[in-house]
Amino acid sequence: MLAVEKHWINVQQKTFTKWLNDKLKVRRIFIDDLVVDLSDGVILIHLLEILGGESLGRYASKPKLRVQKFENVNKSLDFIKGRRIQMTNIGAEDVVDGNRKIVLGLIWTLILRFTISDINAEGMTAKAGLLLWCQRKTACYEGVQVRDFSTSWNDGLAFCALLDIHRPDLIDFDALDKKDHRGNMKLAFDIASNEIGIPDLLDVDDVCDVAKPDEKSLMTYIAYWFHAFSQLERVENAGRRVEKFINNMHGAWEMQNSYERRMKELLRLIAAQREEWKTASFEGTYKDAKEQAHQFSLYKRNQKRQWVAEKSDLAALLGNIKTKLSTYRLKPYEPPAELSLEVCDEQWEGLTRDEHERSQLINETIRDIKNALRRSFADKANDFALTLKTLSLAISGLDGDVEDQLAHVKRLNDNLPPLDAFLDTIAALDEQCAEANIEENDWTTYTLDELSYELSLVKSSISKKLAFLDNQLVARNMTNLTPIQLEEFESVFRHFDRDSSNTLLELEFSAALASLGLVYDEEEMHQVYLETCGPARLAQNAGVSFEQFIHFMVSVVEDQNSAEQVLQSFREVADGKPYVTELDLRHSLIPDEVIEHLVQTMPPHQGPDLQEDRDLPKYDYISFMGKMMEYNQTQPHAPANGDS
Repeated sequence: MLAVEKHWINVQQKTFTKWLNDKLKVRRIFIDDLVVDLSDGVILIHLLEILGGESLGRYASKPKLRVQKFENVNKSLDFIKGRRIQMTNIGAEDVVDGNRKIVLGLIWTLILRFTISDINAEGMTAKAGLLLWCQRKTACYEGVQVRDFSTSWNDGLAFCALLDIHRPDLIDFDALDKKDHRGNMKLAFDIASNEIGIPDLLDVDDVCDVAKPDEKSLMTYIAYWFHAFSQLERVENAGRRVEKFINNMHGAWEMQNSYERRMKELLRLIAAQREEWKTASFEGTYKDAKEQAHQFSLYKRNQKRQWVAEKSDLAALLGNIKTKLSTYRLKPYEPPAELSLEVCDEQWEGLTRDEHERSQLINETIRDIKNALRRSFADKANDFALTLKTLSLAISGLDGDVEDQLAHVKRLNDNLPPLDAFLDTIAALDEQCAEANIEENDWTTYTLDELSYELSLVKSSISKKLAFLDNQLVARNMTNLTPIQLEEFESVFRHFDRDSSNTLLELEFSAALASLGLVYDEEEMHQVYLETCGPARLAQNAGVSFEQFIHFMVSVVEDQNSAEQVLQSFREVADGKPYVTELDLRHSLIPDEVIEHLVQTMPPHQGPDLQEDRDLPKYDYISFMGKMMEYNQTQPHAPANGDS
């Protein structure tokens, strides 16, 4: 930006800011930066209300949103256009975004309209009239030549001449030092401000010895001088009265148009709302009914309140129109019959009735939906509970052959999947009840949690019954085990089958064997598990079945009579000693005839003994079993594994 242009813009902004503050002081408003302070439109509305002498109506006094600022500025621009003030390329976005040149142009337009436009002479424009007035008042002063509103004023003499011609008591023009430009200008500005009451819109540095002082700033300032000294005050006042009257009449017409437009729109909105309620329907779900209740609540909090305020404003506006016309003794205004306050009151009463009926309908619908949900949940929950009870009785009442019982339990087990689907339906109803805030239900005592728990019990009972019957079939076919052994093995299997799956995983299998006295190291245990489980079940990670467990125990029991196992049993009876006493044998509950046979057959122990056994006969079971094992090994046997 050129330095000269930047200078006049700064001067112009400062001058216009002071002009604004001079106008705004009646409302005790002060601005620092007109570009920034006018951007939200509030100060501009204050200014126009002061300049125009009337209210611009409702506006956002503390706008925060950009759209609110736009509305304020547009209201101001509409007011200016309504005053038929010519504006070129000035939009709301220029003011809101702080376009400096545009804002200065807008203020200059207002200055021309409200400060300079009423200055005229001999049919000239305001500018020409103001210049002619200055030329006539300073024509008789030597060294003063007013040709424009720029360089003609930069030596201060023209201002001093205007003071001298109107108030010679305040200044002696002839005594001035004509070369002291700054001193003369400062003297004139001080007198104008302090004695005449002219606002000091300009500083001495803005004009004195400036190559080209800003024309608009000077015109604005000199216009104040014109108004202060003009001898045409009476004519000007009369002109202002005429202008005010015309403006008021124009305002009354705008108020009438505004009333009719706003009343028509309010009646349309009321009719549309009533029609919407009449044609509204419900889907039959709680969610839909609650949403319609929510929309109705929003209407009462927002839309209705706006309509109440608008109805009140329209009544006040009509009163203001009548008062305005009465003041000037003009023909009173009566709105069209269909836009009268009486019609509005009738429609409002209808809206109130419809609103009450709408509220009742929504509440009744919600109550009906809640009751229907309660009844639906109760019916299904009661049926479900009855089905579970029937299944439980069927399980507990089983009798007859194991095969028949097993077939019956399998049929019961086939009925479980439909029950899961049935429970899902009940769960969906329970969710709907929760959404509807239904906590009590007089038609049932069951809850979803209770039904789910009872179903799990029935499933567990059927699963356990199936396992029990399967195990009974397996046990019945194991003729090489005694009943006591079968009962012990089955009891151990059920104890370590924690999840009632009728299978034992590796750790469960290991624990079960250990409880039966079969202890293996980790590697041996893993191999035993793999062999017992089999590749097919290993692939499915199914574990050892009851039947496999029983077969394994049969193999263990049948293999307990080997010489090595008998030798190990002697060690256990002797509690690890290299000999055994008759007392040790009797403590092991071996029959008396077997003990007598062993005492007669086993050789005496010749080695060291324990103190507590020193006086007792001791028998060498190791030598005894050694001879037995040696005897067995020397006996002829059939070839095996390819031996010849």
